[in-house]
Amino acid sequence: MSARDTMLAVAVAAVWGVSFVPIKWGVVELSPLMLSAFRFFFAAVPAVFFIRPPRAPFRTVVAYGLTIGVAQFGLLFIAIHLGMPVGLSSLVMQLHAFFTIFLAWLVMGENPTRAQLSGAGVALLGVAMIGSQRLGGAALIPFALTIAAAFFWGVGNVIGKTAGRVDMMGFMVWSSLAAPLPLVGLSLLVEGQAGLDALLHPSLFGLACAVFLAYAATLFGFAVWARLLARYPAALAAPFALLVPVFGMSSAAVIFGEMVSPLEWLGAALILVGLMWNVRGDRPAR
Repeated sequence: MSARDTMLAVAVAAVWGVSFVPIKWGVVELSPLMLSAFRFFFAAVPAVFFIRPPRAPFRTVVAYGLTIGVAQFGLLFIAIHLGMPVGLSSLVMQLHAFFTIFLAWLVMGENPTRAQLSGAGVALLGVAMIGSQRLGGAALIPFALTIAAAFFWGVGNVIGKTAGRVDMMGFMVWSSLAAPLPLVGLSLLVEGQAGLDALLHPSLFGLACAVFLAYAATLFGFAVWARLLARYPAALAAPFALLVPVFGMSSAAVIFGEMVSPLEWLGAALILVGLMWNVRGDRPAR
């Protein structure tokens, strides 16, 4: 992976890690599914009037939008609304890297190298180490919803790879257009009056959170991420997202006072070691 793409991957991880803060703020101001609907509405409009549709099959664009917008973030926002800690959420969501590698092998025949599997194993040990300290702070249902969200992120990654080398900004804008209406419908059906109030009388702060998530986390983050997955094997690109909990846990500690134990910092260090191992491949580190 080139130095420029490595820096972009780290930048995406930083944006995604910090974005868990406005998610937490947003689900206080708006109902979870309606917050996700606003996020993807702002990601699509007004950009669809200025950006060409991607040269990708229509079903691929729609499938990506539904998988990422409705399934992944709908479930994640509900989990955080139900009490999933921000730091733990940013950690558990990184299971998507391993779902992505497995699904890319299963669906696309991408075989990870021994070094990449070893690096992923070291990083997974770091994830497990941090998780062992954090599981006590989450109830079973929001924890399970977050794991499900991570799985759908992996599914979305593989769908994005099948689109090939298309204009990823256009891909993100037009796929985002597929999410708002289903999310609004689900919100009115599942969240009832809370969803209706969020739709008709949204708070300005809640909308500001949705705008940040739309432009920083969605358009920038997912467009760059999809581009990286299209250019590189999943086993090489996906583990960069393991940096997200480092940024997410740090943000949660500073803003919400979520404490980070020495064992958790050790786990974060293992994630970095596993990531470097994965990036260097079979070449020895200098």
